[in-house]
Amino acid sequence: MDRAALADFLRRRRESLRPQDVGLGPGVRRRAAGLRREEVASLALMSTDYYTRLEQQRGPQPSEQILASLARALRLTTDERDYLYRMAGHAVPDRVSAMSHVAPALQRVLDRLDDTPALIISRLGETLAQNGLALTLLGDHRGETGWSRYEVYRWFTRPVTERAHYPAADHDRQSRALVAGLRDAYGTLGAGSTAGDLARELERVSAEFADLWERQEVAHRFADHKVLIHPEVGEIEVDCQVLYTDDRGQALLVLTAVPGSADEEKIRLLGVVGAQDFAGGDR
Repeated sequence: MDRAALADFLRRRRESLRPQDVGLGPGVRRRAAGLRREEVASLALMSTDYYTRLEQQRGPQPSEQILASLARALRLTTDERDYLYRMAGHAVPDRVSAMSHVAPALQRVLDRLDDTPALIISRLGETLAQNGLALTLLGDHRGETGWSRYEVYRWFTRPVTERAHYPAADHDRQSRALVAGLRDAYGTLGAGSTAGDLARELERVSAEFADLWERQEVAHRFADHKVLIHPEVGEIEVDCQVLYTDDRGQALLVLTAVPGSADEEKIRLLGVVGAQDFAGGDR
């Protein structure tokens, strides 16, 4: 661990960012350019004291989880993230199989979306980031571990909770779409990849998945018109638009309703419901 290099890198990156770069308002007048330490700590979900000690070369060696949070908070490119890991004395994450580092360009767009549900997912359907409305509508899957990180796994192994977001009439179509998407990732990443391991695990635990996997259907599609269900707001018709990274390894999904429609009003109500749940400590 190179404490001096790590501290200097964190400080320089923090000072190079503006509040609007990370979705924050300008706030009160600032004495210096860049983000404050407490703002970076909040974005990285850690204490200000811990982050400050890292910048002052006094902190313990950060874990890989801490580094991943810092990389997201500081909007690091993949090369910058790799440098951060090396200076902290850790091996660099595999760029093919470890896609949990949110692409900064997608994160910047997500930071500016606060009036409609939006989320960033990996090629395998791992939720990497969500805005508040997406959390309220779809639930928070950012903390899932193991195979449960992936939507297709949850869909076939936790059908009662996962499929409740969709009308029963759409379950078959969604099942086929998820399997076809995994088949596409399998073809791109290879049988020895996480996609291959995930497919084999699902074949083992889900007869429904195994039957669909045998159909050899392949699709890489997110743009769609769909109906989603919230337990309090009810059914919401939305269009799903997608923005990919250059390598199509990550996608920003934006869910919008027809302007002036009852569905658009329901999306606004999600903001009220989410704020109430947050205040009540339910989320």
